[in-house]
Amino acid sequence: MKKLMVVCALGAGLMIYACGGNETKTAETKEETTEKKAATSDADAEKALEMIASLDCTTCHKIEEKNIGPSYREVGNKYEATDAVITDLSNKIIKGGQGVWGSVPMTPHPNLSMDSAKVMVKYILSLKNK
Repeated sequence: MKKLMVVCALGAGLMIYACGGNETKTAETKEETTEKKAATSDADAEKALEMIASLDCTTCHKIEEKNIGPSYREVGNKYEATDAVITDLSNKIIKGGQGVWGSVPMTPHPNLSMDSAKVMVKYILSLKNK
């Protein structure tokens, strides 16, 4: 009887240990993933800011305050960061637009690639409620 109790206790202990060890690995993996996303976000934000500075964007837009066009924060607060919205706003950067924020048209940027426009839009949408 004592042997059966010892075997059961060892089995239960091993099960608890196995489950506990897995949770630690999962937590470490989640932390690493979060850190990688933050690093990627920082790199993408830096890239977006470089593109914004190299184009004529800052003539009409500022991060915090309305200028000729809306501030980037206003745009970020207005739209959800879905794939459809990112594509739509990227197309507006490339093709230009008018009417959503007033009567002043946004200058088109036809030489900008869709991928570059999406990096910029993702950065702008990341400013939501910051």
